[in-house]
Amino acid sequence: MNWLGAVPAWCWWLIALVLVAGGQQYRVVVAQGETGAARIELADYRLQVAERDRRAAAKTRTEEQRRQAAADEEGESARKKLELAQGRAATAESAADGLRGEIARLRDGHRATCDTIAAQQRQAGTSAVVVLGGLLEESDRMAGGLATALERSRIAGLACEAVVDRMKSTR
Repeated sequence: MNWLGAVPAWCWWLIALVLVAGGQQYRVVVAQGETGAARIELADYRLQVAERDRRAAAKTRTEEQRRQAAADEEGESARKKLELAQGRAATAESAADGLRGEIARLRDGHRATCDTIAAQQRQAGTSAVVVLGGLLEESDRMAGGLATALERSRIAGLACEAVVDRMKSTR
């Protein structure tokens, strides 16, 4: 152990310092390698998240476009049905106008052909025909308006149900 005493004490301190500094440097290099690997892993994770977000946004956009197309299609179908119903209502109103004209003609004819001898009976008959004719005209007019409103409401409701059913069926 003679040779140990020949080495001055400051050299031992220098050797210890070099060993400690080398150990610390090794730890730093290892930590830097782990940090680099973690950065690469983080970058990969961010790319995966960005890709997942892009796919989700594209899927959402596609679903939104599909739903809008379905709603537009049902809306167009409902619009065509409404136009058809309005055409039918106009035809029915035209026919009702013809019937009203016929009622007016019959009422006028009834007045002209009544017997002059039975004035009291004629007045009662005329007033009944006039009242009944007026009631028929008014009820016909109301029925036409109600039928039109009902048909519009029915078409709108069916279109709404169709849109909801199409949305539910593709979930």
